[in-house]
Amino acid sequence: MHTVSVLSLKGGVGKTTVVLGLASAALRRGVRTLVIDLDPQCNATSTLEPEESKASIYDVLQDPSEDNLEEAIRPSRWGDGIDVLSGSEDAELLNHPDPNESRLHRLKDALRTLRDMYDEFPYQLVLLDCPPSLGQLTRSALVAADRALLVTEPTMFAVAGVQRAFEAVQNEREQNNADLQPLGVVVNRVRPRSHEHQFRIDELRDIFGPLVMPVALPDRLAVQQAQGACMPIHEWGTPGAREVALAFNLLLARIQRISRSRRRAVHHDFDDDEIQEAVDA
Repeated sequence: MHTVSVLSLKGGVGKTTVVLGLASAALRRGVRTLVIDLDPQCNATSTLEPEESKASIYDVLQDPSEDNLEEAIRPSRWGDGIDVLSGSEDAELLNHPDPNESRLHRLKDALRTLRDMYDEFPYQLVLLDCPPSLGQLTRSALVAADRALLVTEPTMFAVAGVQRAFEAVQNEREQNNADLQPLGVVVNRVRPRSHEHQFRIDELRDIFGPLVMPVALPDRLAVQQAQGACMPIHEWGTPGAREVALAFNLLLARIQRISRSRRRAVHHDFDDDEIQEAVDA
């Protein structure tokens, strides 16, 4: 299992879009995935449309028991292979600005309990959708994760936000989770012909070097259209959707390669013919 926190400390940069795009790519590749919606806005939950549940992330963070986990995790309507630990607006009540150690470790405890519930853990990827604030919810995700994926737009304020997020990852690594590593910085909603966007991407590369993902996510209307229809981007079918889907394929492949560097491979990388087919489309 690979556990990835997806975060930014600036709202509106598309971190939930990245979570949904990775879930879509994982569904296409047969990578069983659990999406944990920690954002009180619950946008990931709304788009994935899990079956109705009697519990949510709020209940799990209050009491990470087997009963709460069984009630809170439901299959997504996207198809077999994507499950959701449903978000809740009430989770904001738990977003303490200065949580104690017990509160910080409840999500990690929940994942440990979830592993113990199965002879063979059913998920190969766990995606943690974090709110755009550095309280208990985001910090709990960083304590529970082994990788942090930082999301930004190529704008001045978003670049400042991703710098703060990177500092938060480093602090959590030093204080509470020595296994946490930055997966990288993914730049979202890029317009290739924009000089301002290119300037900001160059600025990000000056700051973060090779941590900036080589594949950026293009700004395409298809993303909003697919989300509005509660569909995976890989199923939307327009040229813009195929372009974005390819970027998420490559992003998922990077996560899998990092995973394989630590454990035996389970899935193959995307082959050249498949990538070329997506590019040609």
